[in-house]
Amino acid sequence: MKSFHSFLTLFCAFLVPLMVNAGGNHLVANFSIVPQPVSIKMKTGAFTITDQTRLLVAGRDIDLKNVAILFAEQLRLAGGPFLRVQQMTEETNDGGAIVFTYARNRENLETEGYRLNITPNGILLTGNSGAGLFYGMQTLLQLLPPEVYKLTRPQEGKSWIVPCTEINDAPRFAYRGMHLDVSRHFFPKEFIFKYIDLLAMYKMNIFHWHLTDDNGWRIEIRKYPKLTEVGAWRVDRENLPWRERPQQQAGEQATYGGFYTQDDIREIVQYAAQRYITIIPEIEMPAHSVEVLSAYPNLSCTGGPFTVPPGSYWPNSDIFCAGNDSVFTFLEDVLTEVMDLFPSEYIHVGGDEATKTRWEECLKCRQRMKEEGLKNVQELQSYFIKRMEKFINSKGKKLIGWDEILEGGLAPEATVMSWRGLEGGIAAARQGHDVIMTPTSHCYFDYYQADPEFEPEAIGGLTTLKKVYSFEPVPEELTTEEGKHILGAQGNVWTEFIPTPSQAEYMAVPRMIALAEVDWSPAKLRNWEDFRQRLESQFKRLEYMGVNFSKGSYHVDIQTRYDAKNSKINVSLSSEQPGIPIRYTTNGNDPTQASTLYTEPFEISANAYIKAGLFVDGKLKEKASEMPIIFHHAIGKSVNYLHAYSNRYPASGNSTLTDGIRGTTNHRDGRWQGFLGSDVEVIIDLGKEIPVQSVSTTFLNNSRSWIFAPSMVEFSLSSNGKKWHSVYEKRNPLPEKAEGALIQPFSTAYPPGTTARYVKVKACSQGNCPGWHEGKGEKCWIFFDEIVVF
Repeated sequence: MKSFHSFLTLFCAFLVPLMVNAGGNHLVANFSIVPQPVSIKMKTGAFTITDQTRLLVAGRDIDLKNVAILFAEQLRLAGGPFLRVQQMTEETNDGGAIVFTYARNRENLETEGYRLNITPNGILLTGNSGAGLFYGMQTLLQLLPPEVYKLTRPQEGKSWIVPCTEINDAPRFAYRGMHLDVSRHFFPKEFIFKYIDLLAMYKMNIFHWHLTDDNGWRIEIRKYPKLTEVGAWRVDRENLPWRERPQQQAGEQATYGGFYTQDDIREIVQYAAQRYITIIPEIEMPAHSVEVLSAYPNLSCTGGPFTVPPGSYWPNSDIFCAGNDSVFTFLEDVLTEVMDLFPSEYIHVGGDEATKTRWEECLKCRQRMKEEGLKNVQELQSYFIKRMEKFINSKGKKLIGWDEILEGGLAPEATVMSWRGLEGGIAAARQGHDVIMTPTSHCYFDYYQADPEFEPEAIGGLTTLKKVYSFEPVPEELTTEEGKHILGAQGNVWTEFIPTPSQAEYMAVPRMIALAEVDWSPAKLRNWEDFRQRLESQFKRLEYMGVNFSKGSYHVDIQTRYDAKNSKINVSLSSEQPGIPIRYTTNGNDPTQASTLYTEPFEISANAYIKAGLFVDGKLKEKASEMPIIFHHAIGKSVNYLHAYSNRYPASGNSTLTDGIRGTTNHRDGRWQGFLGSDVEVIIDLGKEIPVQSVSTTFLNNSRSWIFAPSMVEFSLSSNGKKWHSVYEKRNPLPEKAEGALIQPFSTAYPPGTTARYVKVKACSQGNCPGWHEGKGEKCWIFFDEIVVF
């Protein structure tokens, strides 16, 4: 009997004569594939899928059949045609078919790569693995009209036209993930299936399932039934704001919640595996565990009693007792059942936001520190994590934790999820540990994605679709070798302010699609304008799937660049909405339909107040963006930083403090430069000795975000940058517990005749959050924007 490869050779003979390169990648814009494939070659013609088309698998491998069945099922749900999966034989090799096969000797394709060749005579999908074939099948579906995702009654004679093309593709990163918190709000099993479908559609391969947290335990553990009898339920306060919900009172019944049975888990794990998605379960420890303590208070340092919090629970001071061996027995028992349910090589243990005041007071914890020779509670957390890692490793699994597991020393084989910025990931990679990048700045999809005035309530922040798409997972600070430890990126959906599946979809989509392209496509191929155009076709598909997606932000992004040669500021306007006109003013007036239509960048050479907005049907959509521009002596001048700003909040880098742009009360607006736990000291070189009348600057104060205006600001001048004069100190006038986001100015005026070439501004940080603050003892921020010199 002839081999399958010989049959394939004959089948391919029907394809080769019809391969015509129609000009290469410049025609790719006709396709709307997301994520962007590595290589696309357009060809003439099309292939039509009809009820006469054969769907063939070249081999008896279970993955080949699985992928073919999923493809046939999608066509069936869209009204047909009904394709039966057949084994390829010598009699079925005469073209006119769709063939799924493995690469010969698995050559020239990466593990998750695929090759898709479509001609008028047939379709050939080649992969190196079941996953590769599945991703190729997803691309094939995206080459069909959006209606392929529309649930439709069977239609006789239904057909689909597929444009001819040749695609070679493979992912950039091995880890391409999305997270979902089901503790803060519980979501039914059916929605978990839909969420997995969305991940699969965009070639994501990891579902990080946050199954436990203070507000509810969501997985059945048969050895500890109280976890779901007690820990899965809380008093219903859904009618109250999340941060204002009182604790359960005596006599109140806990009625809000739910959990997944072990049978539910197995069904979901199998569903995901059929779509080549690995589910990583997260069981929080040592903090975010008060729901466990409500069921088993003996595992705490104090003995309780506890109830499951119906809303915000902060700080996380009631945590597992690190000095109690029963805690480790409990966690090992729980993880044993969890590992039996989830085949993932990784187990996520959380490890974040543990307030250790109870440990400092606990006799058992202090005895543990003495016995183990631990210097502080940070090292006690490291002991805790390392002990759990040793157990997890003994079961053939690997530990993942949030970047707090770096504190006190990192467990040997642990993988770090860097969420508080890039610094944790950089530190871990330099130590030789694998890293998943998921910083709040780009990957927290519980943050607002557009103007909060027009959006459902969210936890705060602002992470637009465009910002997500701009994310580069490999920090430039890493060497090529260190960069290999960056496994990929993950989007997180925390659900404190997301009570329903519909809102979870709205917050996740389309930002997860942008992150999918970040994870999959080569960095050099990523282009925001092109992506945004391709996304329009995806919206139609999502509509047919019944997904409640966001249309994104209608904010106009105002970008400036100082032109030193001409002493002007170049202004460019853009938005996330393709094809919608932008109108603007430069005098502070609100734009109208009669205002100037933006067509290209323009110049500003004097003080201005830009307002710009999107106009739909002749009316301003939502509200105008604003940016005051201040022309002063320091515009465009060089700044020497004596203390470095944080990479988490770099704003525009070294030009931030002299670009003429002031920040808003939103600390994530990209105009504020952040300094963590340190003073700020900068020197501006004005280029030559000039008269100086005044120096002023502004700082942000928002204690809720751990941002405090400096206690004192010092201004000084110099002619040579060495000897300083005209030193003035200005104290912070704000009350210690000032509420809300406030912009605090500091300024000083100089007498007539004062001259200088150099201007120095020093701002004294509080260092750590004060004793009354929820983050007491932790490093706090200074946020700084413009230094204005007249």
